[in-house]
Amino acid sequence: MPAAVRKFRRETSEISCCLKYLLFASNVILWLAALLVLSVGIWAWSEKGMFRNITRLHFIALDPAFVLIIVGCIAFQLGFMGSVGALRENTCLLAAYAIFLSVLLIAEIGFCAVAFVLKDKGWIKDQATEGLKAFIRHYREDADQQNLIDWIQEDWLQCCGIDGPKDWDSNNYFNCSSIAIGSREACGVPFSCCRRRPQELIKNKQCGYDVRKEGYVSLHNSHDQVTLVSQNAFLTHSRIVRKQPVDRNIHERGCLRAGEDWLEAHLISVAMCCVALLVLQILGICFAQNLRADIYTQKSKWH
Repeated sequence: MPAAVRKFRRETSEISCCLKYLLFASNVILWLAALLVLSVGIWAWSEKGMFRNITRLHFIALDPAFVLIIVGCIAFQLGFMGSVGALRENTCLLAAYAIFLSVLLIAEIGFCAVAFVLKDKGWIKDQATEGLKAFIRHYREDADQQNLIDWIQEDWLQCCGIDGPKDWDSNNYFNCSSIAIGSREACGVPFSCCRRRPQELIKNKQCGYDVRKEGYVSLHNSHDQVTLVSQNAFLTHSRIVRKQPVDRNIHERGCLRAGEDWLEAHLISVAMCCVALLVLQILGICFAQNLRADIYTQKSKWH
């Protein structure tokens, strides 16, 4: 082969195939996961009719579906730029990918620094309190928020309200004054505040009824403990019944304190996850930059 032909022939051995396809494969996985998250978020919004009634966006930042859409969009763009840029050896897409990851990395580090500085000033606690207050106020207005706070109270933290069950008085359905308008949930709490009973197969959705009413009592007899009922409930029983102070069978601890306890107990695990995420982002930036350098080196030999 003539030397002139060999001179202008592209030498593909200069570009690391391992680096190229590792970056491509990891971003394809990210792209597919982002597509799934984005689809779920859009589906949830369409089911709630948010696209038809845009006036309901006054508490959009607390909408789990909206959060899924935002996260899905960001991850989708990252996955697209990383996978296509690596596969097509496109230096512009790889540069945009590295810049986008760098901006996210700086924002995350900045947020962690601000959180560390303000942790003793109560700023984080105030923000969490305001968020939980909004969740409680809009509990019956948004199905996604309702499911989220039920999961927090029942499955994750085993808690009730912000500082305790009394915080549910700020919801129109659970407010004790709602008795006047016939709300059956008045002076109660959601079922997710209830403690799980041993071997409970079917959830009792009415277990939180009346538990915050004044004079709520537990009824017992000499042989069997009867389930918790309201003082005004009617009970027919053949044995003599005596009244005792009530165990309301609900979580008395607030979610704010429960969240602090959970974070203290899992601080190492949370820190390791954050560090792992930062390391993955740094590796993504390094891989993209190294691949760009290889591509530029290869192109310089074409002339």
